[in-house]
Amino acid sequence: MEAVHYISSDVFTIEKLNEILTQGQKIQLSEEARANIENCRTYLDNKMAEHKDPIYGINTGFGSLCNVKIDNENLSKLQENLMKSHACGTGELVPEEIIKIMLLLKVKSLSYGNSGVQLATVERLIDFYNNDILPVVYTQGSLGASGDLAPLAHLSLPLIGEGEVYADGFRQPAAKVLEKNGWEPIKMKSKEGLALLNGTQFMSAYGCYVMIKAKRLSYLADVIGAVSLEGFDGRIEPFNELIHFVRPHKGQIETAQFFNEMLDGSELIKRPKEHVQDPYSFRCIPQVHGASKDAIDYVDRVFKTEINSVTDNPNVFYKEDIIVSGGNFHGQPLALALDFLGIALAELGSISERRTYQLISGLRGLPAFLVSDPGLNSGFMIPQYTAASIVSQNKQLATPSSVDSIVSSNGQEDHVSMGANGATKALRIVENLERILAIELMNASQALEFRRPAKSSDFIESFVKIYREEVPFVDADRILHYDIERSIAFLNSFQIDLDA
Repeated sequence: MEAVHYISSDVFTIEKLNEILTQGQKIQLSEEARANIENCRTYLDNKMAEHKDPIYGINTGFGSLCNVKIDNENLSKLQENLMKSHACGTGELVPEEIIKIMLLLKVKSLSYGNSGVQLATVERLIDFYNNDILPVVYTQGSLGASGDLAPLAHLSLPLIGEGEVYADGFRQPAAKVLEKNGWEPIKMKSKEGLALLNGTQFMSAYGCYVMIKAKRLSYLADVIGAVSLEGFDGRIEPFNELIHFVRPHKGQIETAQFFNEMLDGSELIKRPKEHVQDPYSFRCIPQVHGASKDAIDYVDRVFKTEINSVTDNPNVFYKEDIIVSGGNFHGQPLALALDFLGIALAELGSISERRTYQLISGLRGLPAFLVSDPGLNSGFMIPQYTAASIVSQNKQLATPSSVDSIVSSNGQEDHVSMGANGATKALRIVENLERILAIELMNASQALEFRRPAKSSDFIESFVKIYREEVPFVDADRILHYDIERSIAFLNSFQIDLDA
């Protein structure tokens, strides 16, 4: 029997999202959600039948055209015009995995019954999700303030038979796919286009996707750092809990504890050392990795709040008999969090590259560039160049987007978050981090072999053994591009419990 996740008011988490995605679960509306949507839509229909005054976005124009009153007979056309005119995306294509998350998060936000959409509209979005009919969306076009207008317009166009979708393995017109499935285009009612286009689901989907990768890579940064520490013949003293209890940052304490657990039973870590101290990139792992962990925890809380929220405008409160125009579409909470996340992930890459540099430097009995007969062989000289170039790019990408704002819509929308740019940058940063860590793992596992016959802990030896099945020891120069790619694939396939 196929697993189904029922959309309800229950708190939704990034861990639950990851479970739904990795297990290929379908989604359905709970009875509670169906009732909320239907009750809100009925209220709005009744309100429009008796209410003649302007209500923003329902019987008015949009943005700086908010004072233009629209006749009731044109309300459906108004919403369709909105969807078409706002489909101004350009640039690269949004990855299909992120589009799928956008659909899920849009359904979740509409399910609370504060958006005024038809039940049929939400059910069609669910049909798209469950049948892997994924609208074609572009990365550029959102200011991250009036909602992710352009990306969400492209996400919504297939509802009315416009735009393109990925279906059956290729990109094709949405109208063709609707016809194939026997689905009529949705006839938009008042406010629906605005409910679909307002919202933060572009930023949120990117953020959730990056967070899933960030949690896994934060764990792997620790594991790979431990392999490097062993390969560099490092000291265990900087991980002593007494140091961290007198500076009790949560991430710092957790990192030190994890290193002690990973290295328990290691011959290498226990043997006498000639050197008194290690460089900061080893000695300060708890402080640096721990700070990134704390940042990731903060970002997790922000996105947990966001994906359990209503983010379109205006909001309809049918029980209270009020329609309120506000600013829940503004992406500032996400913009700040995405910038913070990008900085935290860039730092994990920065300290990783420094460990790689130390390992190839011919120190502590290791051969220069971690290869026999250096000179004839260049060994691991150039992977460090590659890591350094990626680290430099991440520093550039980590420049905050949220400090920028450009006035739009004739001055009506005079402050924007630029969180959408922060979202796409965060994805590039986390993908770069994966490459940097893959290069460190290549170097660390190579260095470990020069410590034989001494062994590390069972945990580290087991991890390296599995890795060695994909990337063997380098005894003479070969094309290392393939080793880097296999190392990236190894890390990308590594699964962890995000709840742990």
